[in-house]
Amino acid sequence: MSKKFSRLDFLRASALGAAAMTFPTFSSATEAIKKTKKNDANDFINLAFIGLGQQNVGLKNAFIGLPEVRVVAACDVYDIKRNRFEQQVNKYYADKGIKHKIDMYIDFEEVLARPDIDAVVIATPDHQHARIAIAACKAGKDVYLEKPLTFTVYEGQRLIEAVRANNRIFQTGSMQRSWSEFIHAANVVREGRLGKIHLIEAYVGDGPKPYNLPKQEVPAGLDWDKWLGPLSTKFYYNHELNPLITAKGGDECWGAWRWYQGLGGGFTTDWGAHMFDVAQWCIGKDGSGPTEILPPAASLHKCLTYRYDNGIEVIQKSFGHGQAVRVHGENGWIIVGRGKYLVSSEEFMPTKEEKEAIAQRPNHYQSFINGIKTRRDPNVPVEIGHSSCTMCNIGNIAYELNRPLQWNPIVEKFMNDDEANSKLHYEYREPYKLE
Repeated sequence: MSKKFSRLDFLRASALGAAAMTFPTFSSATEAIKKTKKNDANDFINLAFIGLGQQNVGLKNAFIGLPEVRVVAACDVYDIKRNRFEQQVNKYYADKGIKHKIDMYIDFEEVLARPDIDAVVIATPDHQHARIAIAACKAGKDVYLEKPLTFTVYEGQRLIEAVRANNRIFQTGSMQRSWSEFIHAANVVREGRLGKIHLIEAYVGDGPKPYNLPKQEVPAGLDWDKWLGPLSTKFYYNHELNPLITAKGGDECWGAWRWYQGLGGGFTTDWGAHMFDVAQWCIGKDGSGPTEILPPAASLHKCLTYRYDNGIEVIQKSFGHGQAVRVHGENGWIIVGRGKYLVSSEEFMPTKEEKEAIAQRPNHYQSFINGIKTRRDPNVPVEIGHSSCTMCNIGNIAYELNRPLQWNPIVEKFMNDDEANSKLHYEYREPYKLE
């Protein structure tokens, strides 16, 4: 990789992870990876995938074609998900003329016990993220973990400790950090081209709703108790929580656990881990966070509002462009979303040189693999994933309590508010522990 960086590259002294460069071109979010020669099986990075729903099928497709990678194992508590994944991986290698078969597991502990596995890619429901990722770190595995990073703020704190104590390479699945339109937008704001920033609109959608799906019989091939893990058994099975597979091989829907309180964080965490993440990236608050959170009823904007110690407000509000971010500065505004970059003035558009500089950077998945090889953090290390996830989780707490909250981003606690602080974690069901 080139060692020469343009003026758009992040300042080395900026918040956590700034030394890692990100990529895709403006025409594509993924770019062909230059192949490197491999001499034997020991040259490969052996990956295992944990949680085999729709998201990890997509991640498997992103990783399996990288020349350094072998997909050697996978794990899920539902037999139809295991069978699909096994067939897809074995077909991929057979079509390439490669003699290789994947091993399948029900229990993730068996995957982590294998000494030949170098790293795991985790895309389970959010409530299982921290427990599995921490166990992986302690087992000496590097970790790619889907966003939102953890189910609770406390889990995120413990995950950071596990990553750093065990010297693991960790990549958060916030892939927008590796997409060209978002990289350029963050650079425009961070370099001061918009002037002083006073407001960011970040539309993600509503928070979670009460669980009200009808109770259904658990299918024979699904271990529902293991799916629940540390959650209460009051959450009964419905097929939308762990979707069936359609005739075309895809999940019938995204796992609906994400929309229900106690199971997920609604759009606040599902899309907030993307768009709130971009907002904090733009204003240099990675590894930090807001100091005040206002629910809609307490905000002049009539929507969830985050206030920062520098006077900037980030509001959760639609502005007609779907899930996206609009940054308002004294010199103009920019709008950034997936495949979208709009500006108030042409001066905020990327130059040819800027596009070329971004295109030199590795994509999100190669960034993780490069980190494994070099033992250097990829572009979205655990601290960034945690601070963005924390922003989402404390927003949902403000929704739930429906009153203004004062937050200390240094100690990661609400100020003089025992009730709010009690929401930073929940009691795990026995015998599960966060170890």
